[in-house]
Amino acid sequence: MTPILSPSLLSADFGRLAEELAALEAAGLSWVHWDIMDGQFVPNITFGPPVVAKLRARSRLFFDVHLMIEHPDRYITAFADAGADLLCVHAEACVHLERTIQAIHDAGMQAGLALNPATPLTVLDYILENLDLVLIMSVNPGFGGQHFLPLTLPKIAHTAARIRDTGKPIHLQVDGGVTVDNAAALVRLGATVLVSGSAFFGHPPYDQRLAAFRAAMGDTAN
Repeated sequence: MTPILSPSLLSADFGRLAEELAALEAAGLSWVHWDIMDGQFVPNITFGPPVVAKLRARSRLFFDVHLMIEHPDRYITAFADAGADLLCVHAEACVHLERTIQAIHDAGMQAGLALNPATPLTVLDYILENLDLVLIMSVNPGFGGQHFLPLTLPKIAHTAARIRDTGKPIHLQVDGGVTVDNAAALVRLGATVLVSGSAFFGHPPYDQRLAAFRAAMGDTAN
């Protein structure tokens, strides 16, 4: 797959989100990552469906929505109605995981599954082929600006191998401490979508920052 950069709005200017999305699109990005936090699953609160819905009308970007919330099933329809293209839930937050993934698909969205750094890959055993994306968290979720956890490197490689074994076009996303300096190594390990927050938004102009990530990812990112 062609590697994709999905900048995380967690590090954007919250007072100018519409302008930030427009700037990303103008710079040549195709995806944007929404970190949805509820103050329960993680110790932070960010956006909800009304914010996503308002900005959906202002953007043609692919909305990559990451739910870091308890009981995500309650909000599947709300985020589908808001315009999410892909909805990613945490394995740690789902009681009936297969049912949740099926509900996301039934709502018309692509389905992703996120794993925290210490969550074993065995959770993928009976669900991997039903997924459109697997997200390996390379920090403990909840706050931007954290440093990449090297302990997740073999986990990324093992996940990539498992995805290849399925023969299906399942994305492997990495989120947390992703920078220009480690992007190449992550793509070599098999990552196809990189989420970058402060390492992207903290270095305008965005077209030049995208170019730097493109170079690091093998000059094939979009």
